Amino acid sequence: MREVMTKSMARNIFYGGSLFFILIFLALSAHSHWYIVNSENSEKLDESVVRGKHVWEKHACINCHTILGEGAYFAPEVGNVMTRWGVLDDPESAFESLKGWMEAQPTGIPGRRQMPNFNLSDEEIRDLTNFLIWTDNIDAQDWPPNEAG
Repeated sequence: MREVMTKSMARNIFYGGSLFFILIFLALSAHSHWYIVNSENSEKLDESVVRGKHVWEKHACINCHTILGEGAYFAPEVGNVMTRWGVLDDPESAFESLKGWMEAQPTGIPGRRQMPNFNLSDEEIRDLTNFLIWTDNIDAQDWPPNEAG
């Protein structure tokens, strides 16, 4: 091999490397799309779950909570909250639990982080509940690493 790299050699390495990584990116994107489309959880995605995601985004819940590890670490992980509360398989009980929790906020306990009361309607709480149930059913490959989130 030559000790000095010519312009054409450098150009070929650049184009070859760029093409290689573009192909890797496209392959990973196609794999992600295939994984999402064929996941068992995608068939449970309905309008209520979508509206629940909009409630989550509208009130910026991610600014305090994490969901599947994404977000702030100020408040608890909510990706598995329905499992932690033991209501994952009972949507009505999950709705009642979340409604009671949200309406009791802020608790007013001194020295404790306080969640604001967003004054959500029953429909918004039901949609948020369905979103959290849907999120809890995602195969997160054992994330969070412990049940407490």
